[in-house]
This record gives sequence, structure tokens and C-alpha cells, in this order.
Amino acid sequence: MRLVRHPVLCNYYVTYRCNAKCSFCDIWEKPSPYITLADVEQNLRDLKRLGVSVVDFTGGEPLLHRQIHEFVGLAHDMGFITTLTTNCLLYPKYAERLRGKVDMLHFSLDSSEKEVHDKGRGVACFDFVLESIRVARELGERPDVLFTVFRENLKDLERVYDEITRPNKLVLILNPAFEYNAVAAGEQLTAEELDYLSAFGKRPGVYLNEAFIQLRRDGGNHVAAPVCRAASTTLVISPSNELVLPCYHLGEQKFPIEGGLHTLYNSAEVQRLAALEGRLPQCEGCTINCYMQPSFAVETSKYFWQALPSTLKYNWEKSTWKRMLTR
Repeated sequence: MRLVRHPVLCNYYVTYRCNAKCSFCDIWEKPSPYITLADVEQNLRDLKRLGVSVVDFTGGEPLLHRQIHEFVGLAHDMGFITTLTTNCLLYPKYAERLRGKVDMLHFSLDSSEKEVHDKGRGVACFDFVLESIRVARELGERPDVLFTVFRENLKDLERVYDEITRPNKLVLILNPAFEYNAVAAGEQLTAEELDYLSAFGKRPGVYLNEAFIQLRRDGGNHVAAPVCRAASTTLVISPSNELVLPCYHLGEQKFPIEGGLHTLYNSAEVQRLAALEGRLPQCEGCTINCYMQPSFAVETSKYFWQALPSTLKYNWEKSTWKRMLTR
């Protein structure tokens, strides 16, 4: 049963440019403009009208945009839950300007060992993550550590948890790696490794959407009976101010917004393409977390009930439920 029929999340790409070269991502290879404040102001008004509650300012590396603090501040003041993920190379520079404006601030860290993390990211950023944690805590911020899980780094979870997140009173978010297009994420986790990850996710201070684990056990999305609701739950806005459908990773079609996001989203052409969510040939086997998370939240299914405990746990620890009540 569908519980929510309007979009709940916007993935707002401020630029595709990045100062890292992660082995599991190809976005840094793309040329890209930067979004403008005028477009952000208009689009946020339309997102509010469409019922969106969470705006994720993403990239590329979002802190490459010199006005990022203005964007998150504007969205935060309008009552949106704001999220931002960074590799931390620029966070110490922007920390003071971002202070109090990001509800869910994620620092990417994939290993307890500097050499391993930096190799995977293609740039020396491990020390910047540790420095960013120090700076954020001094400012009274509560960032999360976002750990992208591969078979190769599963063994590092214990040390990251024991040596970094627990001593600093941070939430450790487990993000199982996913494949898309020609970007490979290594060998898939085995059933035993999924069991280990599931058990780890039940520890204090750890967030893991259990439905992600179940989806992998089930072989991902299936076009004959799709669980993906990417296009109807999530609006993707490109740095060129386009609405991208059905999701960023497929990017089948891009529609110029031109100041009319609300009208565009409700147009027959966009809704026709949105209706194909999870049903395109490329959607078979998909496990992309950033679209499955909202998909699981809007209709009752086994995935909804499996996702619910961890979602409640995270929102309680981060106190974002208070922001939801005051929207």
C-alpha cells in the first residue's frame, strides 16, 4: 500500500566536479558548471510546493561550490532537512560557514588505514577526515562517518568503530557498495558477509538500513515486480538546472527547468517517464542505496518494515525528528 504519493527527497547536484578520483565512482570524470543561487531559490520554493522534505546537496564534491553555505542555509531556513556528504578536503575551510545549517553532515571514510583510504579515493584525504572531525566537534557539530562497504574493507569496520566513531561519539553509517553502468564495486558481499554486516548494524552508534541487506539477498530490483520508486520519491536536479529522470545513474532524459520545476514535474511527459521507474531493462538487479532508501519509506512492504527500525534509530540519535515536527 502506497503511504506517500509525492516526492520526499531532492538530490541537488551543485556540480559534478570533484577533487578526488574514487575508484568506485565516475562522476569526477564529467565536465560541469556550477548551480546558481537564483535557480536554487526558485527550485526550493517549488520543491516545497511538491512536498519534498529533505534536500541533499551533492556532487561531485559539494564544497567545491563557493556558495554552498548559502544554499544549505537557505534550505535549512525554509524548513527542509538538509544533508551533505564531503570527502573533507575542504571542510575545515568551510566549517564555520556551514555551522548549524546541515542536519545530516556525512564525512566519507572507508578504512582505518591512511594508505588504504587514500588509495581508494585517489587523493590524500584521510588526514583531512580526522581534522574535519576535530574541527566539527569543536564547533558543536555532529557529523556522521559514512563508510562505503566493500569485501576488501569489511575487516576495517571494527577499527573505525573502536578508534574513530565511538571515541568521538559519532554515528557510523554503513553504506554497502553498489554497481552502476560501467562502474564496478568489486565482488559482491557473500551471504556470510551480509550476515556479519547485518549484525554489526545493530551495535550502538551504527546505522545500517537492514532493507539494503535484504535487497541484496533478493538479487536487487526486479523489473517484473519493481521495488524502486526513484522517480516518484526523488527529484534529481543537475548542475545545468535540469530535471533528470528516472534517476541520476540512468539519466535517460533531462528536462530544462527554466524556473518552472513544479509545472515540469507534473507535466504529462515527465510523469510518463516517471511511471517507468524500476521497470527499464537497466533497472534489473539495481541496488543503488540513495534511491532505495526513499523507495522503502513510501509504501508498506517487507522492505518498509525492515527499514523502519534503523530509520527510527538514526532519526532519534540525530534528533532530526524534531525538525520534521516543526516544518
